[in-house]
Amino acid sequence: MAPMTPPAPTVGFDLDMTLIDSRPGIHACWLELSARTGTYVDADLVVTRLGPPLEQEMAHWFPAERIAETADLYRALYPEHAITGTLEMPGARDAIAAVQAAGGRAVVVTAKWEPNAKLHMRHLGLTPDAVIGNLWAEQKSAALREHGASVYVGDHVGDVRGARGADALSVTVPTGPCPAQELWEAGADVVLADLTEFPEWLAGYLAAPRA
Repeated sequence: MAPMTPPAPTVGFDLDMTLIDSRPGIHACWLELSARTGTYVDADLVVTRLGPPLEQEMAHWFPAERIAETADLYRALYPEHAITGTLEMPGARDAIAAVQAAGGRAVVVTAKWEPNAKLHMRHLGLTPDAVIGNLWAEQKSAALREHGASVYVGDHVGDVRGARGADALSVTVPTGPCPAQELWEAGADVVLADLTEFPEWLAGYLAAPRA
């Protein structure tokens, strides 16, 4: 059988520390939350372990019976304190554009609360084809399958698990809390230095024949 040109792909992207550097904004939001609640939070430490759901981080600072209400307060504070301080990661805009220029769809699948994830996209002028929030690690697999993603790009070992659960190629960048070796050991198929390398990688991936 002659090799076939693969169809235009749907590529999923994680958000925090993959497409956006949300550390400055999240740091500011946690400081405000600490002031509002009177509870000490080491915001410097918080921003070194972004990726898992908010409630998981909350458990380090608040008793279990306060987590739900405090998470709601954090999400309410987020638009005012976290959006404008957040930056796009190097190569993020070009990575999304590369997928779309190839005729594919770029979808963001993130653990962040979906309304705030969409605020980030609007503020930065990034234009993915869809934004799906409130999903972490293996939970991301269902959304990736629903959108037909054949590739998922992330910075965390949880993103590798999400890709694996969707039978998608796991492309990773060590721009978040997980170094390259940890991503390889978790089962990543590809580890790029950062998203600036993604368009060239995508071009090679699309040019490779499929049996």
